[in-house]
Amino acid sequence: MAKKPTFSTTEILEYIKNNPLCSSIEILSGISQEMSIATLKRVLQDLISSSLVNKLGELKNRRYEISPVYEIIRPIDVNQYFEKEIDERIIQDRFNHELMSETLRSISLFTDNENDYLIALQAQFKSNSSKLSSSEYKIELERLAIDLSWKSSQIEGNTYTLLETERLLKDKETAAGKTKDEAIMLLNHKHALDFIIGHPEFIKPLTVSSIEDIHSILAKDLGITRNIRRGRVGISGTNYKPLENEFQIKEALESMCVVINAKESIFEKALLALILISYIQPFSDGNKRTARIISNAILMNNYYCPISFRTINSIEYKKAMLIFYEQTNINPFKNVFIGQFEFAVNTYF
Repeated sequence: MAKKPTFSTTEILEYIKNNPLCSSIEILSGISQEMSIATLKRVLQDLISSSLVNKLGELKNRRYEISPVYEIIRPIDVNQYFEKEIDERIIQDRFNHELMSETLRSISLFTDNENDYLIALQAQFKSNSSKLSSSEYKIELERLAIDLSWKSSQIEGNTYTLLETERLLKDKETAAGKTKDEAIMLLNHKHALDFIIGHPEFIKPLTVSSIEDIHSILAKDLGITRNIRRGRVGISGTNYKPLENEFQIKEALESMCVVINAKESIFEKALLALILISYIQPFSDGNKRTARIISNAILMNNYYCPISFRTINSIEYKKAMLIFYEQTNINPFKNVFIGQFEFAVNTYF
């Protein structure tokens, strides 16, 4: 059987980006790929459905242009991106104020296919969890909490193994050769998760004060300054510079909360919390930890499957986050989110 031909959308997108208001005939003659006009129009329709391309006019007068949100959701080859060293990459090194004030308010972060897939996974979670007794559900939630505490801490450099984390959180048994702060970090994760489980309305709606409260739990006894930072903070591995002014940081957090609270999709709410708290960097330390807990609070308190991030490679996670810092492109991190939600549904409950 002959294989169905596959086409690269990257060249088509680049042509439209460089030639705004072009027709399908102009695109066909301007790209190197061989395809029929009918095939090209099907590809263009897929790009429109994915919010990467906008169409203007009808039939013979139809023209195409890159969507304003193209840079945020366009596909990026992560490995190719990091072939360039930090100082060779062309980046957005300053905080993008328009993200919260304009761009993210009006776009859908997931394609129709991605959203349908996530909804199907959530339906599977509801079906599976409904068959569990309350004690069985609690056991599964405890298992996920251990995994999440371990992986979230490992991403930040904690050296506890998963088994050592389980012993610590279940039996309060510290691991030999580990620092006190590593144990505290893990215990704080568990305390934060216990808190959001015990207060299901805590993030409805999400507020700056609720984010600060979760950060305070995670920062307890770790020598981390609580509340919104008042000075500069650097991020290793990138030349992106977050906001420095305390009042601007608070304003950015407030705008973020408005965007998240206005979204109807729980998946979009959870994904935005993950990336935007990390992007704003409101605290002197513990930002990504806070983002992961807040994101899970949104999922859990809306009766969605929480995410442990257990199988994500720490470097892969950081690279996806760096791309958002530098390009405000959500695509690599969106793939992380979808993959980890899938893993959680198929592994727990």
